[in-house]
Amino acid sequence: MGEITVSGGKNTAVAVIPAALLCNEPCTIENLPDIADVHALVDILRLLGAKVDYVAGSHMTIDASGSTGYQVDYSQTRRLRASYYLLGALLGRCGKAEVAYPGGCDFASRPIDQHLKGFQALGCQIDDRGGVVYAKTERLTGNDVFFDMVTVGGTINVMLAAARAEGTTVIYNAAKEPHIVDLANFLNSMGAKVKGAGTDVIRVRGVKELHGCTYTVIPDQIETGTLMIAAAATRGDVTIRGCIPTHMEALTAKLLEMGIKVTENDDSIRIQPQTVQRAVNVKTQVYPGFPTDLQQPMTALLCMANGTSTVSETIFEQRFKHLDELRRMGAKIKLMDRTVLIEGVEEMYGAPVTVTDLRAGAALVVAGLMAKGVTEIYETSFIDRGYERIEEKLRSLGADIRREKL
Repeated sequence: MGEITVSGGKNTAVAVIPAALLCNEPCTIENLPDIADVHALVDILRLLGAKVDYVAGSHMTIDASGSTGYQVDYSQTRRLRASYYLLGALLGRCGKAEVAYPGGCDFASRPIDQHLKGFQALGCQIDDRGGVVYAKTERLTGNDVFFDMVTVGGTINVMLAAARAEGTTVIYNAAKEPHIVDLANFLNSMGAKVKGAGTDVIRVRGVKELHGCTYTVIPDQIETGTLMIAAAATRGDVTIRGCIPTHMEALTAKLLEMGIKVTENDDSIRIQPQTVQRAVNVKTQVYPGFPTDLQQPMTALLCMANGTSTVSETIFEQRFKHLDELRRMGAKIKLMDRTVLIEGVEEMYGAPVTVTDLRAGAALVVAGLMAKGVTEIYETSFIDRGYERIEEKLRSLGADIRREKL
């Protein structure tokens, strides 16, 4: 019970920080979350020669005027999945990039072939060998880019490169996520010409130079959703402030269908307990559908819903490594192809469990909040990639949760 404020958006931060490489004047980015992915990007930008003044959990000023680097090896990219955005940013900055394949969460093969296809459409030569993408061009040239499937990463990467290309780039079948709109707003604040973000067609008219700016990133959509699910899981009365309720409509609809009371205001959402929580069917979809990043926490919540639920994953085919850990805690779960069948149980029990990826970690935290007894969660560094001091936030709401050093 209580109130909590959402941190700045992880998915926006990891796109906006590389975007600052596109200009030679200082850019100040505010409301950044204090998470491992942001710290990793700070180190990478400094290795590339940029000056970075970072006040953790607050703001960051990036001056890339002295940056001449274009190579990022695996010792750095292994720390976060979004390191591939450095490809678009470096191509836009200096027309060449050598970036090792990213690390981050290993829950599916997430190819970047659509990213590379987009770069080739802009006139880049691509050589993909030895776990490194070598990209170069004498001149980035605007063009039509047709994605074979909706790709958030590909949309962002092409936007970054196209911002400094000659001519106009039109991205068809573009992703519509809130952080894509936020990146477009950041680029436009630097003097870029981006229109259509939030629709499936984005137009980017390249400019020769971008200028510095101060920009505040949007609240974290997935942290908001995770806190909503955690409140529902504990039958708590929780108000989540500093969020954008319209970004949460797909989750809100499912919680209401479960019988949970959800009250929205301009920048807050209140979750209140009701009677029995009913089973529901969930299917992940591209925005504005149900987010794949909330599939795992939602699965945990449904483990104690009344009836049989189904959760279908359409985005990432292998995002199910958390299921074995939930079974250890007493969940009745069966995986059939890419659909999880969940038979709600009356009780779950604390157990030692291991995190395999970021959102699986959030799911295990949710399960631990519901379970009887003590749950020990190992490999919490995955959780730190995307959640800012989640144990402190939950403890402020009354949860019995703490971090221990091994």
